[in-house]
Amino acid sequence: MPKGSDTMTEGKVLKWLKKEGEQVTSGDVLVEIETDKVDMEVESMASGVLRKVLVQPGETVPVGQTLAVIAKPDEDISSLVSANGGAAAQKAPVERKEPAPVEPAQPAAAAPAPQPATPAPAGGRIFASPLARRMAQEAGLDLAVIQGSGPGGRIIRRDVESATAAGVPMRAPGPQLVPQGPEYRDEPLSQMRKTIAQRLSQSLGPVPHFYLTIDVDIKKARELRESANKLNPELKLTYNDIIVKACAVALTQHPDVNASFMGNAIRYHNRINVGIAVAIEGGGLITPVIRDCNRKTLQQISAESKDLIARARARKLKPEEYSGGTFSVSNLGMMGIVEFSAVINPPEGAILAVGSVQELPVVENGQIAIGYRCRMTLSCDHRVVDGATGARFLQSLQQILENPILMAL
Repeated sequence: MPKGSDTMTEGKVLKWLKKEGEQVTSGDVLVEIETDKVDMEVESMASGVLRKVLVQPGETVPVGQTLAVIAKPDEDISSLVSANGGAAAQKAPVERKEPAPVEPAQPAAAAPAPQPATPAPAGGRIFASPLARRMAQEAGLDLAVIQGSGPGGRIIRRDVESATAAGVPMRAPGPQLVPQGPEYRDEPLSQMRKTIAQRLSQSLGPVPHFYLTIDVDIKKARELRESANKLNPELKLTYNDIIVKACAVALTQHPDVNASFMGNAIRYHNRINVGIAVAIEGGGLITPVIRDCNRKTLQQISAESKDLIARARARKLKPEEYSGGTFSVSNLGMMGIVEFSAVINPPEGAILAVGSVQELPVVENGQIAIGYRCRMTLSCDHRVVDGATGARFLQSLQQILENPILMAL
């Protein structure tokens, strides 16, 4: 099992692309596996015959465990197979115990004859146990005409059972309130979801988060986007492209934010690699990285972002395309979220959460006008970024977004 990322500890075999007994050449795509980030195809590192598959599709094994044996047709592989007897495919069969014989049930005592139905007084409270209420609801019985035999005339289980057998009047037909089918379903965690759970626990636990929120006038950035897309309809520039570029420019001015806590040192990165959080269909999150954003144009960032997002959603990214980030942007504005706080992606020192662009009445030069505002929240690792440092970064980011010409200087 190859190590597909720095965080990967195990992988799941999805599909074997070669069969046992089939000839394999070095470089042939051998198997498809699910990692904590993507589904990836693994190439064979040797030539020969695929003699033995040790891990079957659907099974999860640790990184480094043998998946299969490739050898010459007449080569003895018994020692290799036995050495990997702990593989998922080589698990010893589990002894199944036969269920103990069930004693025949003794006939239940005859239920007491139902008492004559005495309607509850109009508007009066009906006393019944929760179980009796649920049974009556499921059976469609009217509790008001069931005689209770419990303490104080309380309706209990046996009263409902007796009423059912005696044909007590049912409620008037109404909407079915009881859900049909199973009450829940359990679905095994995907490799991505396992990693998200582990990483977020590692982040929110040890990483001391604090949050800074700023309100940005996005009007000029909006005009830039509309003008660029009008001049070049194929560009399809997004707010996120502009924000990623603006973050890169701000990070060149505030390298203290482009940093990571490394235990005994703080690492200040010389490259500005911005990750963009992407939601995966069916659940999960991955952060493809746009490298050297400060050196790229808006057009380059836009094109690269669209390509990475498309392949991220198809789970076709390469490990080097979702690792090595130094700062991240998480944008939920397209879903109508006005403001939120994102969780830092370790070992990065900060992440920017971007809300929706809102059309609002604002005061400009003493007059009410239509404005466009966007709330952004910076989550900071306090071991790396101090409050004043994060605030200065946000001030610069705000200035850049409110004066997009600064991205070209």
